[in-house]
Amino acid sequence: MTEQIPVPDVERTVRSGEFELAVYEYGEPSADTVVLVHGWPDDHHLWDRVIPLLAKRFHVVAYDTRGHGRSTRTRRTEDYRLDRFAADFFAVAEAVSPGRPVHVLAHDWGSVQMWEAVCEPQAEARIASFTSVSGPNLDHMGKWMRSRLSRGAAWGPFTQLLSSGYTFLFMTPGVPRVLLRPLSAATVWQRFVGLMNETAPENVKLGPTFREDFFDGMRIYRANILQRLLNARERRTEVPVQLIIARRDVAVRPAGYDDSKKWTARLWRREVGGGHWLPFSHPELLATATTELADSIGGSAAPRSLRRAEVGRERRPFEDQLVVITGGGSGIGRETALEFARRGAELVLSDINLDAAKESAELVTAAGGVAHAYALDVSDETAVAEHAAAVLAAHGVPDVLVNNAGIGQAGDFFATSASEFDRVLRVNLGGVINGCRTFGAAMAERGLGGHIVNLSSMAAYTPQRGFSAYSTSKSAVFMFSDCLRAELAGKGIAVHTICPGIVHTNIVATTKFSGVSAEEEARKQAKYDNLYRMRSYGPEKVATQIVRAVERDRAVVPVTPEAHLQYHFNRLAPAVARFFAARVKLT
Repeated sequence: MTEQIPVPDVERTVRSGEFELAVYEYGEPSADTVVLVHGWPDDHHLWDRVIPLLAKRFHVVAYDTRGHGRSTRTRRTEDYRLDRFAADFFAVAEAVSPGRPVHVLAHDWGSVQMWEAVCEPQAEARIASFTSVSGPNLDHMGKWMRSRLSRGAAWGPFTQLLSSGYTFLFMTPGVPRVLLRPLSAATVWQRFVGLMNETAPENVKLGPTFREDFFDGMRIYRANILQRLLNARERRTEVPVQLIIARRDVAVRPAGYDDSKKWTARLWRREVGGGHWLPFSHPELLATATTELADSIGGSAAPRSLRRAEVGRERRPFEDQLVVITGGGSGIGRETALEFARRGAELVLSDINLDAAKESAELVTAAGGVAHAYALDVSDETAVAEHAAAVLAAHGVPDVLVNNAGIGQAGDFFATSASEFDRVLRVNLGGVINGCRTFGAAMAERGLGGHIVNLSSMAAYTPQRGFSAYSTSKSAVFMFSDCLRAELAGKGIAVHTICPGIVHTNIVATTKFSGVSAEEEARKQAKYDNLYRMRSYGPEKVATQIVRAVERDRAVVPVTPEAHLQYHFNRLAPAVARFFAARVKLT
């Protein structure tokens, strides 16, 4: 479905010196004001996907900067100096919010302009907060380069100069109009930006004057870059600053912001797995981050995600993060909860056995952590939806979701009834799907990224007799995770597939053996429970691998030695694996 272009409630022009600036206002005028500032080669339409998200809560103001959109155009390079853009911003802020400070969200050169503004003496009285996206302070960048080069640390400045190599082309008069004319076609630019930012071309919103803005706006490069980098000033600000840094930004490398704390009184830093044009690809993230900072500055309690973004606060690796774990009453779920708790996380633990979940929560509390216990049958779609709604209301959106709940089953296919086969699929596969559909959707809507951990198994890629239901369920989890990983990449949500091998947990002692008597089933359960115990590979080792997968952003993680060997063997010689599966029966 095509997104609607937001219609401004008010359109006006604001005068700044000899320039008329086109200003567009949305939302309730009496609410706190957020001013949106675009960069090159955009106009205010850059924010079309962000405005509806912010206008529910704020008085939102976007404007075309000088030389862009419907604002006054100019061919004089000196009119593109940063101090002129800063003066324009202050004129707009005073016009749309007289006497009241405004919050600012700015991107690219809009952010560079706002860095100029927030370092001015009057900034603290006019700007309540500044969220900067993919646009550095050029003075700070120059200082950072000199500092690194003086210490012999040339790699950071070198990679930044490589990333910024295109700017020398932009600063050459006349040449870009010849070489870049094909790229200035709106449809070509939309495809280019969509490809670079892993988003659909239709999400790249452009104004009617795009081609003019594309070439005219390049004057901002000639007017500022060399002057600021070669003659870097000492520029500080008391305005609270939030950095949104795209790790895949082709223009600005994350290392260039490393010294920002030196020049800011209060600083928050969020790194996301996106490209340069986050307003097109991650509008929810920008709206959420801006709202969280604005609300915190206004006196509300800072949410977990903002607390962990604050620069200078000492914290454990998962402090200020919420981790939701299904099947948390025992085995891998319990040990994973304890491992995350040791690293500072707050836990929500669910299990079909509420007493077991409470016991795990008590163990977390005894270790100095915080945990909440819930009863949950993950195979029940309605129950999972109700559980998720309760958790979201009471504790917030999780940062990590671990879909761990599962059951064991063994027995020949023809001895396994349809109801038994279906039960394994509903718990092992359906439970993962239900968790992702509810909590995963909330994580995607929030827009701040996160991690989803799905427990698969070595059985997912190991054909064997007597495990058709169990192996099918785990193989489906494996493929589902691959598909979900691709789908959520643009949302900054990583999906991790964990594949344990022979691990001693209580799932072995409770495995259902089809086609045998109750006495024979009990004998088999005791036999294999003892064999797995003798293997001496406990759930705590799987828990360590789960936490490490989240920390290191690993996609597929075979856990035990045999799981590693089989993973690679099955990829190299699947026919051999099938040969042995037909001739060896483990049950």
